[in-house]
Amino acid sequence: MKSITYGELTFNEVCEKIKIYTGRDLKGQYVISVGTDSQNIGGITKVVSVIAIVKKTKGGIFFYDIKKVKRINNIRQKIFKETQCSIELASQVMEYINKNEIEASLEVHVDIGDQGETKHLIKEIVGWVMGMGFKCCMKPDSYTSTGIADKISKKGSKVC
Repeated sequence: MKSITYGELTFNEVCEKIKIYTGRDLKGQYVISVGTDSQNIGGITKVVSVIAIVKKTKGGIFFYDIKKVKRINNIRQKIFKETQCSIELASQVMEYINKNEIEASLEVHVDIGDQGETKHLIKEIVGWVMGMGFKCCMKPDSYTSTGIADKISKKGSKVC
């Protein structure tokens, strides 16, 4: 994974950064969110997964991972791939949070909403995420997928 602040990190190093960040203010309210977005660029699909840690009203930090997969043209398949990546990453984060007794809520942010071409996927995607035991946030509240991951996934992104 990568961080603008810390550079290249292993997943375990990311988890340690989460522990340090959430341990600075034990009275603070922290939200850890995981989200993924993807963009087709040439013959590939660039898939960006993000872990964001926000201290309510005080800002936050984020970490990201970029994968390149065979081009996905179908919007349904693309949303399912993004959600799968988010659930897998959130499961790993949840395991770490539980083992280390970190006080933070965990959300999965999905790139769907009740406007546009993804509205017919809401029941399936939200049901899947919630069925896996996570709180599901969608547009306009899914800032990790629709904001951070979206910006990094764009072709001209300076963050790579």
